[in-house]
Amino acid sequence: MMLLADGRQGRHADRVMDVVRGGFEAQGSEVVARSWRRCMDEYLLHPDRPRELRTLEPHALDDRLGRMASLLECARHEMATLYQQLSDPEAAVVLTDTDGVILHMVAAPDFAAEVEPLGLRPGVVWSETEAGTNGMGTCLAAAAPVSVRRDEHFYTQFTGLTCSAVPVYDPSGEITAVLDVSSRSSLAQQHLLVLLGMTARMIENRLIDACFRHAHPLHFHSRPEFVYTLHEGRLAVADDGRILAANRSALFQLGLSTMAEIRSRRVEDIFQTSQEDLLQRSTQSSFHPVVTFRAHASHRFFAVMRRPAQEANALQSGAAVPLAGGPHGPQRLAGLAPRPAPVRGGGSLPTLLDASLARQVEIGRRVIARHTPVLLCGETGSGKEVFARAVHDGSPRAGGAFVAVNCASIPDSLIESELFGYRAGAFTGAQRSGRRGKIAQADGGTLFLDEIGDMPLELQARLLRVLEERQVTPLGSEEVITVDFQLLSASHRNLLELVEQGRFREDLYYRLAGVELRLPPLRERSDRAELIRSLLVAEGGAESQLTPQAQERLMAYPWPGNVRQLRHVLRSACALSDGEPIGLEHLPAALQNASAGTSARAAVASLSTPTALADGGETRRGTEAAPNLPFLDDGDADEDLQEALRKLNPIQANERKLLLKMLEQHRWNVSSVAKAFDVSRNTLYRRLHKLHIPLSNPSED
Repeated sequence: MMLLADGRQGRHADRVMDVVRGGFEAQGSEVVARSWRRCMDEYLLHPDRPRELRTLEPHALDDRLGRMASLLECARHEMATLYQQLSDPEAAVVLTDTDGVILHMVAAPDFAAEVEPLGLRPGVVWSETEAGTNGMGTCLAAAAPVSVRRDEHFYTQFTGLTCSAVPVYDPSGEITAVLDVSSRSSLAQQHLLVLLGMTARMIENRLIDACFRHAHPLHFHSRPEFVYTLHEGRLAVADDGRILAANRSALFQLGLSTMAEIRSRRVEDIFQTSQEDLLQRSTQSSFHPVVTFRAHASHRFFAVMRRPAQEANALQSGAAVPLAGGPHGPQRLAGLAPRPAPVRGGGSLPTLLDASLARQVEIGRRVIARHTPVLLCGETGSGKEVFARAVHDGSPRAGGAFVAVNCASIPDSLIESELFGYRAGAFTGAQRSGRRGKIAQADGGTLFLDEIGDMPLELQARLLRVLEERQVTPLGSEEVITVDFQLLSASHRNLLELVEQGRFREDLYYRLAGVELRLPPLRERSDRAELIRSLLVAEGGAESQLTPQAQERLMAYPWPGNVRQLRHVLRSACALSDGEPIGLEHLPAALQNASAGTSARAAVASLSTPTALADGGETRRGTEAAPNLPFLDDGDADEDLQEALRKLNPIQANERKLLLKMLEQHRWNVSSVAKAFDVSRNTLYRRLHKLHIPLSNPSED
């Protein structure tokens, strides 16, 4: 047991009693001081009289686990993910019920054995009445997130631990559990509480899905990029439009305090739309967020409604379920832009691809059928994942799974287990059957590695071995699993440049790039008019129209954010036009101010749109204030620069001139220009480099 010497134990007990009797705070923490007072005055506990914690009988614990089965099913995966993210061998992720009984724990086997004598194991009661001040029990008593550091524990026997805990709420808005991290190491508690809060939200969202599989899920947020993320509001809606449940984010965004204020109200009581209209528009937009407004207010939201999970499963299995339209038609791939929740489509080519893009898809299908890996290159927002799905859907492996892995969005600490999986018992609390990695899931189908340039170097070697041997070994296992899959990868970066910089393995590059295919940016596509019309219908419905002036401006714009940016602009314009034809006044200011000669400037300004900010490159730092920073004017350029300038198309040439003018206006303060456009300096630097605008002697800020 982690007991302190008698003298230290006595000093700790004296300090607790001094705080309680003196009525002052404990180490500046009023939460801890109040808990100490409760322990002594209400529970009649004494800090100098340690006690063994109460443990449930096995049958009583089994009964409790049975009653909490839904919660445990939703929590196990998220707890394992949090444990991996912490990367701390001396930490345990713990879940208790509202009585403080530990239901589930994830920890390294050695640490679990060390803390077991303290009572940190399933079945032990950690309420304040039993264990005094501690993370789990005090979180329940305070009904709020808490951190209890070492000497802040009531009993001396627990002062070797630091515990942080947050409440977990059920779909009715009541606390149903506590999620805790207990550690011997000095973790940053404020950061840890944020991670715990995010994990609790994930568990709560899973609970809503699990408890209301018969209901229509409604996702919404005031900003479209936050739909389908942890920050979204989520409602469960009955067939008749009544709201059955809501997560905490939904209540907060709607200005409500409790579930009682929203339960049994109808969709049209909350938003200026009906359930039928929202479901139809969501289906027509391929379940991309559509605009709606708060009922009896002008507050705008972006929302998506789906059919119940039970019906969705029936659709995937081929059962006949009525569906008003659907995302499976030929226009699904029209924009070649990633969907928030992609759906499988047919193998036929979409009708709105331009000729060059159609050829690229056909080449990809032919070469991948001969077991040749394909590397997709293209600007951010050009639709690399949807292109990869089109290749998969027309390949011999179309009947297998399409497994996409975004190497840039997975934390370094998790990407290894995501790719390779882990065996059962790799760590305490892991899923009983282990977890299949993405590579194993792609067996018989297609593995798509998006943003492969962001994969850590140490994992590149292991991936290369898998690609060569077609065998994968899960973490913590000696079992070798044979896999067979088609390989597609993608990056907006120049992988050869990363190779030269020592940031990407040369042997892996040549293993991935059997054939390199380039996705053209939107400004180079010949089907822009058809694409604009298709996306307009998806965002605003079949009746949506553009004025000739707006159509001309959209066609002339260079779209640095590609299809993703176009979709965002059209979505906002549909909301602002409110059913009227979309004119220049409904377009963003960057497009309103862009004439044929100034659309290039708008191209840079348009980078301020949230959807155009996928900025995966390494930040290159510029001068914070450099009024006299020299630059090369066209007339002073050397022959190589002059040759490069001659190769610019008219739009790029105009953009270059106007960007030079913008830099001059801001006295060549790169940070100021980037701030004016609301973009990162990395994004601006890439544009400067592409337009051959050199900066001399960039310095660190």
